[in-house]
Amino acid sequence: MTYFDLVEKIKKIYSKKDASAVKEHLAIQFNIFGEGEGAYYVEIADGGINVEPYEYFDRDILISTTYDIALKIAEGELDIQEEAYAGRLFAEGKLGKSKLLKELVVKKAPAKKAAKAEKKPAEKKPAAKKTAEKKPAAKKTAAKKEAKPLEKAEVKPAETKAE
Repeated sequence: MTYFDLVEKIKKIYSKKDASAVKEHLAIQFNIFGEGEGAYYVEIADGGINVEPYEYFDRDILISTTYDIALKIAEGELDIQEEAYAGRLFAEGKLGKSKLLKELVVKKAPAKKAAKAEKKPAEKKPAAKKTAEKKPAAKKTAAKKEAKPLEKAEVKPAETKAE
């Protein structure tokens, strides 16, 4: 794979992503070594994603890796922080901001699961109310148990001071 093939493939992957919900600015420069060697950046700003085959000097994160890891990050298969901690890529900068990119690339699959999960609890609301009714009773019992040791603790220091 050539450098330009890699950049075009990365552009296609990110062009399908929706960044309209991202309010922060993020710029990540990828330095690719080995096959497809070169530098490109991914910038998320103003609700859009821009991928260009250049260096980004005012970047948030700089990543040095191979083309296959860069592709897997773009596809949402790998996480930047996890790969950096495992030593499979070198990263420097504000790694905490990489979560914005991760949320963007893996956003579609969890959204479907979340929609299904919201429907199920709505059907089971009566069961949730019964559980909620039992909890206050448990708290009262716990409060009674706690009151006894506190009374004993208050008596002991008073006796100690009197001696």
